[in-house]
Amino acid sequence: MKIVSYNINGIKARMPRLVDYLTEEQPDIVCLQEVKSADPETLAEPIHAAGYRGVWHGQKGFNGVAILTRGDAPTLIRKGLDGEPEDEQSRYIEAEVGDLIVASIYLPNGNPQPGPKFDYKLRWIDRLHARAAELLAMERPVILAGDYNIIPNDDDVFSVSAMAQDALMQPESRAGYRALLAQGWTDSLRTRFPAGGAWTYWDYQAGAWQRDNGFRIDHLLLSPQAADRFVDAGVDKAHRGREQASDHAPTWVRLR
Repeated sequence: MKIVSYNINGIKARMPRLVDYLTEEQPDIVCLQEVKSADPETLAEPIHAAGYRGVWHGQKGFNGVAILTRGDAPTLIRKGLDGEPEDEQSRYIEAEVGDLIVASIYLPNGNPQPGPKFDYKLRWIDRLHARAAELLAMERPVILAGDYNIIPNDDDVFSVSAMAQDALMQPESRAGYRALLAQGWTDSLRTRFPAGGAWTYWDYQAGAWQRDNGFRIDHLLLSPQAADRFVDAGVDKAHRGREQASDHAPTWVRLR
């Protein structure tokens, strides 16, 4: 079973690339981020034609997450996280797919930092911790997949100095990610590439793709029950190099 995290960077603009990916790779589950549409289901006819159904948590022009499955639609569990009732940003969706629980996560970027956007990022991480602990307590196979907007380690970025002031690499961001792993989650891509160097994102600016100046911010975390079924993990990097591609590459884990 191949489970994918894919920040699509706008479903209207990237629909041909998404359909290419679904058709060519035929993943079992795809967690999308940055859908950027208030009603993405109305755009989903090409996805349905490719054999996929989904659950959506959209937002006009910004954010937006979804979970697609090959064949039958996933069963929606929840949209959003507890802790800030006034938060209307569409950044979290959770569904049941067979015996798995899968979440698609678009964690706040946090720039510029310091400031209110960074404070919101840190609060959001705390809210994710609370839900992650509840999911672990269920003792089921769970995958927390998404764009975390956190570069966990120095070997997860092409240049530490270039990103040193960015919210993605601040000590508080990294500490939040480490605290999540400390609950008992397994970083699947790190398991496969323990020495780092597996980029998932390349900026559109400054020839980052051509120079391979990337970093790792897309993560698929596994509960112990899911980690017991781990087979492999990787990045479908070639899809980032296609015309009008997202600035993220599909990142995946394969489970028994």
